[in-house]
Amino acid sequence: MALSKFLDPKNDLSFKKIFGSEKNKNILIHFLNDILGFSSSDQIKEIEFLSTIMDPEIASDKQSIVDVLCKDSIGNRFVIEMQLARDKGFEKRAQLYAAKAYSRQLDKSGSYIDLQKVFFIAISNCNLLPQEVDYISTHNIRDIKTNGHYLKDLQFVFIELPKFTKNKVEQLDSTIERWCFFFKYADETTEEDLKKIAAEAPIIKLAYDELDKFRWDKKDLIAYEERFLSIQKEAAIWEQRLDDARDEGKQEGRQEERIEVAKNLLKAGVSIDIIAQTTGLTVNEVKDLI
Repeated sequence: MALSKFLDPKNDLSFKKIFGSEKNKNILIHFLNDILGFSSSDQIKEIEFLSTIMDPEIASDKQSIVDVLCKDSIGNRFVIEMQLARDKGFEKRAQLYAAKAYSRQLDKSGSYIDLQKVFFIAISNCNLLPQEVDYISTHNIRDIKTNGHYLKDLQFVFIELPKFTKNKVEQLDSTIERWCFFFKYADETTEEDLKKIAAEAPIIKLAYDELDKFRWDKKDLIAYEERFLSIQKEAAIWEQRLDDARDEGKQEGRQEERIEVAKNLLKAGVSIDIIAQTTGLTVNEVKDLI
């Protein structure tokens, strides 16, 4: 695909600009209705944004802040997260934040019967679940024997973009697929492809408009680029750490091989000096093996 004028929606700044702003509430409402499959009878018609800080005691920790948290007119809560890299324990964090959004509803004057549903939605740029799980999966609490859905207040939806394999607009068969295409390929989408998407899903065209780099002011664009570079730097640091760990493992393996050779040479009666020269071990290291 050719490069386009659109920025990447996976960047947390552009993601929040589209889905976390009062100006674009309509885009978020359509996205939630589409992804959750709400019909006309249960469709979301209005939302209110809530504080995204999940744990005030550790608010300085970026992992205690979700990307978007909102509620609809009947009180259902929606936690929406963009996950860029594999995060150890992310599934547990998803459940923790859903539980926090659920318990936060209960105030001193409240009643348990008034608690409303919580939907946790993660769009992930990496695989979170085993390969046999589809690119979009829904998880809730069910009875082991009957598969009955009796505990209905927590639901999790994971969209794993690497598993979404359609890369041409002509291949898209549903609005959900068009949303996935948007998240995965927006920064490569051509004007011609956008016309085809807009004809089927006008609301996604509005999301693209928010990614048009020529509509961003200079300050926001610089912040976007700095965030992009920060993510790349962080990824490079972790890659270097992995490389260093692999090199360290190789070094340890070679040292073990040298020690094993030295032990065999000692058994054969070879002098310590010759063993040191042959294996690269120091004289003292060879003596320690005796």
